[in-house]
Amino acid sequence: MMEIRIEQVSKLFGDVKALDDITLTIQDGELFFLLGPSGCGKTTLLRCLGGFETPSAGKIFLGGEDVSGRPANERNTAMVFQGYALFPHLTVYENVSFGLEMRGVERVERDRRVKAALHSVQIEHLSGRKPNELSGGQQQRVALARTLVVEPGCLLLDEPLANLDAKLRRDMRHEIRRLCKDNGLTGVYVTHDRQEALSMADRVAVLKDGKIRQVGTPLEIYRNPADAFIANFIGETNFVPGKVLSCANGLCEVETALGVLNGASSRSWERGSDVQLSMRPEALTLIQEGNASDNVIDAELKQTAYLGEISDNLAEGNAGCQLKFFELNPKEGRVPGTRVRLGVRAQDIVILPPGGED
Repeated sequence: MMEIRIEQVSKLFGDVKALDDITLTIQDGELFFLLGPSGCGKTTLLRCLGGFETPSAGKIFLGGEDVSGRPANERNTAMVFQGYALFPHLTVYENVSFGLEMRGVERVERDRRVKAALHSVQIEHLSGRKPNELSGGQQQRVALARTLVVEPGCLLLDEPLANLDAKLRRDMRHEIRRLCKDNGLTGVYVTHDRQEALSMADRVAVLKDGKIRQVGTPLEIYRNPADAFIANFIGETNFVPGKVLSCANGLCEVETALGVLNGASSRSWERGSDVQLSMRPEALTLIQEGNASDNVIDAELKQTAYLGEISDNLAEGNAGCQLKFFELNPKEGRVPGTRVRLGVRAQDIVILPPGGED
């Protein structure tokens, strides 16, 4: 295991600041995700950790040791690349063994570690095949075995599932998490896929424009985003602008085009503050006339799509305010143009500063 400490790291490429004063601690044995859109700096930060880029400023500590200026081969890390980078002329066994040969590990020990790594990723039976005889998922397992065999303290993963189909991606998510935990590895994983981050990570850092916008568990990031960009990036949501009427005991009343809505907030907003409310589609539920809810919104159903286990719906409230909502296990088709009543709990409404969705 290995603790990673990043202190005030910046990285410049000419006049472009790819990383801007990043400070972060990743705990021993943690599977930590760097999440954000293209160009946010997540891959640059990963490459700085691996020794493939040198920070323009700041320091990086691996296991308490300052490695800021050290090259990749002098760090106890291993990297899984998006393209796998397997040697096409070598067998699976030879690909996995290659790193140990370069390190001068003796043959008996090398054989033991290669077999253990192949067993760990469940591809012992493929040891004699060449990469062109493997599926995408099998090639990914070879790439993982090749990193595990050198027994790194930290595993760095650069969008390793990007080239796989949807089903394989889902299967490999659980496999990668299992391998990190079973081998006691600290893992740092770069992705722009929110589902990967939410389903696999112990904690997540969301980046934008070279800065960390929020760090937290998947649940914290999803349920309590720090701003509108994070709320929108981490999952679908409805934004409704409003003005604060009052705040007390962690609840705020907000005047909106949909009426006065109650939302939960750890922040105390001044009366008259402009805000926007974030409501996830799954938080909006259909309610019957007379049923109680913290907040009730009357709207007209505009469109609906039946998806089997859910229906994906769009309704329009006062002043043209559009609300997306899901209906779980729908038992009947709904007709656009009908009136619907939506309920949402106060704790499912997040109160955020205005603007900044992009």
